[in-house]
Amino acid sequence: MRRSTTPVLLAIAAAATLSGCAVGPDKRDPMENWNRAVFNFNDKVDTYALKPVATGYKNVTPSFVQTGVNNFFGNLQDLWTGGNNLLQGKGGDGVSDLGRFALNSTFGVLGLFDIASEAGLRKHKEDFGQTLGRWGVQSGPYVMLPLLGPSTLRDTVGLPLDMVADPWSYKDPINVRNIGAGVRVIDQRAALLDASSLLEDAALDRYEFVRDGFLQRRQSQVYDGDVPQTKEEENVPEQPAVKPTGDGALPPATAPAT
Repeated sequence: MRRSTTPVLLAIAAAATLSGCAVGPDKRDPMENWNRAVFNFNDKVDTYALKPVATGYKNVTPSFVQTGVNNFFGNLQDLWTGGNNLLQGKGGDGVSDLGRFALNSTFGVLGLFDIASEAGLRKHKEDFGQTLGRWGVQSGPYVMLPLLGPSTLRDTVGLPLDMVADPWSYKDPINVRNIGAGVRVIDQRAALLDASSLLEDAALDRYEFVRDGFLQRRQSQVYDGDVPQTKEEENVPEQPAVKPTGDGALPPATAPAT
């Protein structure tokens, strides 16, 4: 799957669940019935196929091999990330990303070793959906894609270009390309086994948990964590400071009115 639940996503979703008790249909998700059906399909594929294989991969494959696989495909991703940062007008980050790709592809032995991070070049992660968002294109409705996972209409429109820009999609022969693509998916899923366990243990609607966390995380990614306030947020009166209780602990937070 292209995008998967991460620990950060889960933490954001949990915070959103605790702080906002929305009642009724979510206007961001007008296709909820369809999306839930696809979510259930993806969940079954993951439960009976992808997760068992990823678990075996993580348990059997030496950690240094897993690190090398992750570094290799992450290095290929740096190339398109750099292009998107340049398209977004973030020249410094774009040059840094391209520098990472050049350094890791040479001294890092085709990206198997992340020399660039050790040299102080920070790793970013950008795709064309984020670039469209920086250009002012609204995210549109939430979409759950078969096998690929959570997305939005904007990100789905940008997905074909993300695929075309992936250097591995041009690897020959085709059987090597397909094997590599499979290994990439398994490696990404293995890295998220702990996060998925947290999701499974959450006593919540898992579909809403994933949706809310994904949408908030994507918005944060588009604005590099500096999400502009909406007019509604600007008009919310500032809450008075909460004083500690006698034992020094803060009282439980109260959810805002919805």
